Amino acid sequence: MSENVVHLHKPTDPPTPDTAPTVLAVVPDAPPARPVPLWVRSGRAVKTAATHERTRSTGRAVARHASYTFNGGRIVARRTWDGRTGSRYERMIRAAEAAGNLEAAEEWEERLQRFRAARHHRRMDLLHSPVEAAKGVAVGAGMSIGTLVALGIVMAINTGHVGDVITPLTATIDFIALLIRIVQIVWGPALTVGPFLALLALWSVGREQQAAPNWALPANVRNGEGEPITPSIVVKALRDLGVPALRNAIKEMGDAGASMLGPITIAGCGVEVDVTLPSGVSTNEVQNKRRKLAENLTRHEHEVFITIPQAARTVRLWIADSGALDEPIGPSPLVTDETMTADYAKGKAPWGQDLRGDAAALSLYQRHLLITGLSNQGKTVALRSLALWLSLDRSVQFLMGDLKGVGDWAMFDGLAMTLIQGPTDEHVIQVTEMVEGAVDEMNRRIQAPPGTTFPPLIVLVDEAQVAFMCPAKDEDKRPYGGSKANSRYFMAVRKIHNQGRAVNVLMWQGTQDPTNENLPKLVREGAHTRASLALGTESQARMALGDKAVDGGAAPNLLRPGLDRGTLVVASDGITIPAGQASITVRTHYIDDDAAEAITDRAKALRDGVTTLHAIERSAEHDSLADIAAVIGDAPRVRTKDVLARLATRNADAYGGWSFIDLKRVLDDAGAEPYKSDGVMVVARDRVARALVNRDTDGSASAHG
Repeated sequence: MSENVVHLHKPTDPPTPDTAPTVLAVVPDAPPARPVPLWVRSGRAVKTAATHERTRSTGRAVARHASYTFNGGRIVARRTWDGRTGSRYERMIRAAEAAGNLEAAEEWEERLQRFRAARHHRRMDLLHSPVEAAKGVAVGAGMSIGTLVALGIVMAINTGHVGDVITPLTATIDFIALLIRIVQIVWGPALTVGPFLALLALWSVGREQQAAPNWALPANVRNGEGEPITPSIVVKALRDLGVPALRNAIKEMGDAGASMLGPITIAGCGVEVDVTLPSGVSTNEVQNKRRKLAENLTRHEHEVFITIPQAARTVRLWIADSGALDEPIGPSPLVTDETMTADYAKGKAPWGQDLRGDAAALSLYQRHLLITGLSNQGKTVALRSLALWLSLDRSVQFLMGDLKGVGDWAMFDGLAMTLIQGPTDEHVIQVTEMVEGAVDEMNRRIQAPPGTTFPPLIVLVDEAQVAFMCPAKDEDKRPYGGSKANSRYFMAVRKIHNQGRAVNVLMWQGTQDPTNENLPKLVREGAHTRASLALGTESQARMALGDKAVDGGAAPNLLRPGLDRGTLVVASDGITIPAGQASITVRTHYIDDDAAEAITDRAKALRDGVTTLHAIERSAEHDSLADIAAVIGDAPRVRTKDVLARLATRNADAYGGWSFIDLKRVLDDAGAEPYKSDGVMVVARDRVARALVNRDTDGSASAHG
């Protein structure tokens, strides 16, 4: 043992730096570490080897393939038993009885009786078959030998050799001996290889049915991603749904639970199947388990939809192909069909596709509209596609406010009567005055004689939350934003919601992140058509679509932001919604800016020409004749009622109360009288322009109102 030498002071002498004597002390080194016993090291090595991923994978593979072989034998035995006995029919009878379908039970019982009668007939035939077989062999052998001898006689006559009489018979005997020899050679190896081939066949059956414990299956099979929907998968998913009555009924049916299912048919990017529920199970018990059902079917919740068809005690399942809803849909008919036109009153806008792949079309006739959702989810494109379709009806007029102001609506310049674009408070003020002008037009229409028809006027505000959140106030201290009784934008929208529908003045709004602050309750509930893209919470979903729709299953908060861009949950009577549902999910067509410009160019070609205002004129001074010329624009003639509507939009204070008599008075005084064309009163652009030139040439005073 090595030693360390250290100096220590005597305890009796006070230590001093110079004279303190020292003694030497021997301190042993620290003892060496004790060796780890061999059995501990061996145990650790065994544990490491046992828990290594390669070992676990090998163990799973051994268990999997052993299960394939064993369970494959069970499957073959079950199929053989079913083929030889009436157990299959008995299971179907029990399933029909459990489902309460007595007619089907009687039909299966008749089939069982026919099967038993046929089996009895075959067994009786077997009692007589040995004698009949022996007779057949004897007769056949005799005929064969006779035939061979006759053939030999013919050969002998032909060759002149008597020995050829038995040549055919000898050749036949030699051939039979050769076959026996071949069988003797092959029989030994066949007995050796046969069992292995049988095991391989059983393994193949088990592998095809994935007949192994779930933990032993490969990872991609355990995950079930992309697994095709089969009757057995649907039945198992329903059995494991957690509804006791349903589970017990399926257990009583044995393996015939698939008798609850109708045909599984392809429906769009998925499959559809009707499920007739057993007695004692209600449809809402299945509807309320949508998430669990989707997970049992190895799908995400947004890939499974449950509707109620007309048949009693039946639910209709639509199950998407895994990942199919992430694929884009085709282009809009507005883009592909350049001859398409719109009909505001009778037509429907081609908005997109439902989840089954069927076309989803929306009626816009006398329906206020609200679209909401998180930012950058496709709200503007979805709203714009409806306006693009409606622009192809030449009778429709637009007042537009884009409070984002990045050019998303620029293609409507020359199509909309007013187009205000920008996010500032001044733009909010302009948009508010535009909506208030629409209110004046609405009031003018309401006061018109009964039976008067009016062209549709769409008042569209995108990013409406900017208007509701605006802090600006007018000279009377009235706020433009907010939701109080003196809030100008809020009150103007409410007035249109209350009375505009009857005279075809409609309010369309798009907004982000609905809350009580940026989308007041009275405004959102005034919309007839409410649609929502992806949202963050259920409370936002209720604000966007209403409690009834959300309680009925609408869940825009379950849409995936970014992945489900352009997918809307719609609650409206203007779109076909499956029976029993409160909403429908629509994947909207994407129309980019270039395609939108092409559509608006076609819409402009249908019209006489529209002069778009980009600001609301507030001047008290106005030149009536000049304003009439401005609203006529480049059109050769415009109907008088359209001139009145455009004047009211241009300056609501000055022209909001105008009637045909007021318009005629100004035109008559200027020498530009309106006249009839094709049975309607119109104002000619050339007459008004000539009156303006004559007035300025004569130096007469302008007609100020």
